[in-house]
Amino acid sequence: MYHILRVILYRLWVVSTLTLFSSVLVFWFYGFFTAIAAFILGISGIMYTAQDLLLYYPNDPPDSRIFVFQPSSYKLPYESIKIKNKDGFKIHMFLIKQANNSNHRPTMIFFHGNAGNMGQRLLNASGFYHKLNINILMVEYRGYGLSEGSPSERGLYVDALSALDYLMQRTDIDRTKIIVFGRSLGGAVAIDLASRIEYRNKIWALVVENTFTSVPDMAQIILKWKCLLWLPQLCHKNKYMSLKKIGSVLTPTLIMCGSNDALVPPEMAKKLYMRCGAVCKKLVVIPGGAHDDTWTCRDYYVSIQEFLVNVPPLPDDIGPFFDNDHDSAVRHTIVHTV
Repeated sequence: MYHILRVILYRLWVVSTLTLFSSVLVFWFYGFFTAIAAFILGISGIMYTAQDLLLYYPNDPPDSRIFVFQPSSYKLPYESIKIKNKDGFKIHMFLIKQANNSNHRPTMIFFHGNAGNMGQRLLNASGFYHKLNINILMVEYRGYGLSEGSPSERGLYVDALSALDYLMQRTDIDRTKIIVFGRSLGGAVAIDLASRIEYRNKIWALVVENTFTSVPDMAQIILKWKCLLWLPQLCHKNKYMSLKKIGSVLTPTLIMCGSNDALVPPEMAKKLYMRCGAVCKKLVVIPGGAHDDTWTCRDYYVSIQEFLVNVPPLPDDIGPFFDNDHDSAVRHTIVHTV
């Protein structure tokens, strides 16, 4: 509770001050009950707006919006890419490709968590590159790193769609072996992408790690306010209803969680597994894994590799994919090879 108040007062102190001052003026001219009503409405508006501040941390650490580590720091061959999504924002990505036979290897779309930028996940990407021998497309959501815009639930979904659209236009990768990976908040983004009817047949495998059932469920766990049980869904600005969506996921799915995750309870992973609509699905609990370091545990990469070995192939002919909007995205793609 203290953390929430501190964030609100620090980030929204101007609005909070104006709300308090306006309530005093209303009390002076219109009386106590009108002032209370105005104060409650003002606080409700502040709390609704503050939900973004409590969920998205693109400035943690403080230089995350201006400095992004390059894959070359880990001796990884890469392309630094910017695509313009349908909202007109330029989204920054890294495409890390295998040096040999990259056209015939799986390609992973990597959706990171709610803080920092994709450069801070490069050590994990290096593990995927060397231990799984795959290509990786790392995506920086709007408002994160060098991407334009401000984060929002709908916005992150659009960015994910744009990333998959971009990858599907490439002729130098195997489009029948696309893996969608998401950690924590990125898991919710990945589940949304895989649940969409027009996209789920284009994805070879879905892998999510330490992700939650929904933001309202997480709010109840973190805040421990019983009143949240009766709070209408429309009061939540960000919902990320993964438990509801994963029933529509037919893509082979691996759900991973760390046994020592103190932020997202491992029980949420089990609920997602039980609700998942895929015939080919697997739940892996990594012993000793915490929320941010499960990927450093001994069995992590082996578990993913063992799952991917058993994923059946997609048909070679994936059919027509692009419409006019997709063609527009292609024209606005800017690629820098490094």
